[in-house]
This record gives sequence, C-alpha cells and structure tokens, in this order.
Amino acid sequence: MHKSMRRSVFAPVAVLALAACSDTSASSGSGLAVAPHTRGGEVTVLEGSSYAGSWPAGLDPATNTNNSANISQYSAIFGGLFTMTAKDDGSDARVVPNQAESYQFLDNSRTVKITIRNGVKFSDGTPLDAEAVAFNFRRDLATPCSCAPKWPLASDGITVQGNSVLLKFNQPYASIIDEFPNTNVNWIASPAALRRLGPDAFKVTPVGAGPFKVFSDKLSSELVLLRNPFYFKEGLPYLDRLDFKAVDGDQSAYQALRAGQAQAYEGLTTVPVLDQAQADPGLTTTVQPPTSPYVVQLNTRTAPFSDQLAREAIYYATDFGAIARGVFTNRYPVSQMFTGPGGLFHHPTVPGYRNFDLARARQIIGQLNGLTIKLGTLNTSLAQQVATALQSQWRAAGMTVDLQASQLNGLVQQYNSGTWQVMLQTAGSWDPAAGSGVSFRFSSTSAYSGVADPHLDDLLYQGKATTDPAQRDALYAQAGRYISEKAYAPFGIAFAPADLAVKGVYGPGLTTKIPPLTIYSGILWDQVYRN
Repeated sequence: MHKSMRRSVFAPVAVLALAACSDTSASSGSGLAVAPHTRGGEVTVLEGSSYAGSWPAGLDPATNTNNSANISQYSAIFGGLFTMTAKDDGSDARVVPNQAESYQFLDNSRTVKITIRNGVKFSDGTPLDAEAVAFNFRRDLATPCSCAPKWPLASDGITVQGNSVLLKFNQPYASIIDEFPNTNVNWIASPAALRRLGPDAFKVTPVGAGPFKVFSDKLSSELVLLRNPFYFKEGLPYLDRLDFKAVDGDQSAYQALRAGQAQAYEGLTTVPVLDQAQADPGLTTTVQPPTSPYVVQLNTRTAPFSDQLAREAIYYATDFGAIARGVFTNRYPVSQMFTGPGGLFHHPTVPGYRNFDLARARQIIGQLNGLTIKLGTLNTSLAQQVATALQSQWRAAGMTVDLQASQLNGLVQQYNSGTWQVMLQTAGSWDPAAGSGVSFRFSSTSAYSGVADPHLDDLLYQGKATTDPAQRDALYAQAGRYISEKAYAPFGIAFAPADLAVKGVYGPGLTTKIPPLTIYSGILWDQVYRN
C-alpha cells in the first residue's frame, strides 16, 4: 500500500475527546509533549505583507477575498469546527473534530452529520450551536469568496437536527471533512455579533469562538488579540495576548526577531535567510513537510495555449531541476504532479511526463512562428526568483516573455477577468481534494483554473467521492497522468515555508511539524506558550 493511503482519515464515525488541560501542562493533541510552564505572556507573530500579512477586506470569513492566506488569523479568532494535527515530526497527519464533537457519513457518503460540541461559546458569550453553524454555512456558501467550498448540495442540503447539522449532497462526497480546515465554512462567526455590528464593522472586529478575541485591527498592518474568556478548552489558551503584524519580507522578519521586536514568523522561503536562521542559536527553525508543488498554469481557454503544441513547448523549455539546484540549493524535491511528499497520495513521477528538452522546445516554437506570453505570479521574493528563472529558460528557447508580479488581491482580479495567459502558482494541499488543491487549479468550474475538460472533471469528482484510500490514490495518479498527456500544466518544486520562533516560544505547528493545508502549516495557537 502506498504510504499516503494509511494516513487517510475517512471512517463512518469519528469522535475526538478533549482532555482537560491544567494551567501548568498539557498534551497538544498533535503529539507535542508540552513541558511544564506558566500560563500567561504574549507573542507577536510576523506575517509577510504579500500574503498572510494582507487582509485588506477584513477578516469576516464570508467576505475576505484573501481567505486562504489568513488561516492563521482565523484559527486564532474562530478556532474551527475541525483542525489538523500530526505527530511532532509531521507524520500521522489527520483532520479531527474541534468545535465539532463528531461526524458521521450516511447514505453512501451523500450525507454527513456533524454534531456540535455542547457548551461552546463565542467570545461575546452567545452559544455556538447547530443553528449558528447552519447560519454560517448558508452565508459563507452564498459569497464569491475563493475559500467558499463548491458543495454539490441537494435542494434541502443544510438542515438542523438537535445539535447536529446535516449536509445532504446530490452525489457522494467523502472528502468533505479533509476539506474543512482551509475553507471558510470551518470558521464560525457569531450571528448575534454580526447582527449587532453589521457586516462593515464585523469584518474589522469579527467575533468567533476561538482561543482569542479581537482587541484592535488595523487592516493589513496589525491585529491585536486577547484571551477569549469563554474558550471551551479548560486552561487554554496559554497566552494572554497574540499580535499579528505585517512585515516586508523574510530578511526584515529575521532581523525583527533578532532585535526582540517579535517572537515568531510564519512563511520563511528565502534560502539564504533560512540558512541564517538555522544557524542561529536563538531561534527554533521548523521546515514544514511540503504539500504544494509549484505549477505553471496555462490558460487553455484562449490562445496561444488552446493549442496543445504551444503547451508542449512550455514543458520542453522548463527545467525545474535546474531551478531546484539554483534557487533552492536542492532542499526540496521536484514533483511531476499536484502532490508533495508531506501530503496524501503523493507520486513524485508520472509515466510519459515531458521533461526538459531545449532542442525540442526550439523546434516547436519555430513551428508556431514564435510565442509571446505574459507570466504572472505572486509578489514575493521567492515566487519572483522562480518566475525570473522560468523567464530566462523560456527566452533561451526563443519565446518572448514578460513578467508581472502582483499582490494576492491583484492575482484574484486577473483570474476573474479570464484574460491571463500563464501563472506561476502552487497547486496542492495535504489532501488533493481540499482548499487550493487540484480542483482549485484544474476543474472546469473553478475561477482559478486554466482548464475545462469534462474527463478530468470526472476523475477529480471520483477522487472526492470515494471513501477507499486505494481507489483515491489510483484516481489521483490517473489524473496526474491525464494532465501530463494533455500538457495542461508542468509541475515543479514541492516546497513548504519554514516557521521561526525565538527560544522560549513553543507550540504545535510552530516548533513541531504539521503538513501545510495549503501553503502554511496550521499553528494551534491555543497551545502556543512562552517559558
């Protein structure tokens, strides 16, 4: 059996029992054995301004267009119906109930029953019950946010039964639980606070049932959180205060940690800075297991990449092995499909994959009488390094290539316009069905896809629908081969950012490994502490 199959968590019933935590010690639930320590203190965590440090539309899960980038802030404010846990080394990763008490698949996976834990309260003291969850589900699904899941709901798809919510689908949907932790339906907002504040004020000072509550919020600058007095886990959170601050890049973040201006940083990707951090005795540097390979997305809906020959030219002109050596100093593997070694159903190679062949690329470009393209990517140092390397390789093959780097909201606008040609993005998740996984980049119905292919849609649907891990593995391997055969998009380095913490700050997902749901790992902020 493929090693990833053993980590799949689909089962008819799953129940998580939370042990009470004292003020001096706890078990993290992720395999982290927490040393005795005193409750209290504060931590300032830095987030890169081009991604996780950007929340210009606020932090309402229903309206924030940067949702997937702000998982860390959401986890602190809202907690989540489900969370991701793992052993300290990143193994045995699984999605488990949190504010939910249990879940159960019914009707051949066409229905899932999610039972809400009794006694959970929002930070305004109102109850997080099944009615509040159903209200959030309906509201979140009605928005165009990229983090809203594409649930195939039946006509009576969301109903309340006691303190449970029943989700009924018009087709089997076995992967839904793995999808929760990085979709907006996981982060339950207080309906009472939303009514009281109104949507404009709520997005600045949202109210959830997570370990912390909002004290102040300067959009895309600084978010100050205080302990939630109504938090349902006894003795948690450990910290009294948690601050998120935007910072301009890895080097600035590293210098701020060394100067004592912050205690943690998420998302380090610059290799020279990573080398510095790993050699620094005052820091704990945790490189997370990679789950999201880079992908060169080609917009096959329009010229020139509606022509498979043009797509093949990109494959043959692309040498990700050279980029792995030159940019990443061979720290991370190259993947030929939409999975990384830290996630489920990973296959590093695909039979028949078109590898780098400069002579063949030049020949095709000659047949096409040239190829002029615009390559877009995220405005981060690493993404621009990789994009610049691709630009150089493609120019060597005879292409004319313009490079455009944008902030996250700018990229969203380009996708929505449908006029983009090539995008360097990541395509992957711990579970390929979840978040910005394979369907996000390749399904016909996704706004962030460059492909419209019914056969591929069917393969991806079957991958979501089945409960059997071996069948899922075979389906995703088949999808990887099909993407390769059609030359829809070459894949690249499977990497994951590192997390930094000053000595004396610890916590699961920060100083231990949790495979990233998308780009960053899910830090369990209620269990982060200072000694």
